[in-house]
Amino acid sequence: MDRPGLLPKLILALAILGGVSFLAANRFALPGAAMIAWKGSGVALLAVYAATRAKALDGWLIAAVMALGAAGDVLLETHGMIPGAVAFLAGHLVAIALYLRNRRPSLTRSQLLLALLIIPATVITAYLLPADRAGAPGIALYAAGLAAMAASAWISRFPRMSVSLGALMFVASDLLIFARLGPLEHSPLIGLAIWALYFAGQLRICLGVVGTLARRA
Repeated sequence: MDRPGLLPKLILALAILGGVSFLAANRFALPGAAMIAWKGSGVALLAVYAATRAKALDGWLIAAVMALGAAGDVLLETHGMIPGAVAFLAGHLVAIALYLRNRRPSLTRSQLLLALLIIPATVITAYLLPADRAGAPGIALYAAGLAAMAASAWISRFPRMSVSLGALMFVASDLLIFARLGPLEHSPLIGLAIWALYFAGQLRICLGVVGTLARRA
């Protein structure tokens, strides 16, 4: 097994510190650029951590997934919803490629059925949530990529309690974002829930994939 050295452990600790501490970011009157950097730091450092552990293509793919997620975090703040969503969607596509490269050799009917149900359930829910119906088709299109990522994680050989659960937490986080455009627009705690689910999901995905690849090595 390839065990992490001191540098990867330090980078991982800083990633967790950056991501968790951002939950309290609104309490500090920091300049906009500092807030954006703080927001992007957690997942960006997860990308660096994955890169330091990468030994082959799959390792570099999970590093790319995290890097595109960090890009999405920053672009949402600097350029708006669409550029941010494009970065996240690119990350989902890379993740799908990674998971399909590592799919399980066999699945039970219930496992396959659940994977198939994730996609329509996510897309339909995402489509129905926004109050502005003009944007609903675009949100549904993004949600299709998001759901396909979660479904492919479920049928992969990576641990379900880390990678698959992390992917579903990512789905839940994005659905809350869409709900904030509709029925939960004025909910006071939804921002905290969105970030907590998102960062915890990304962390579980990264650690689950990197750890599995290290054990194989």
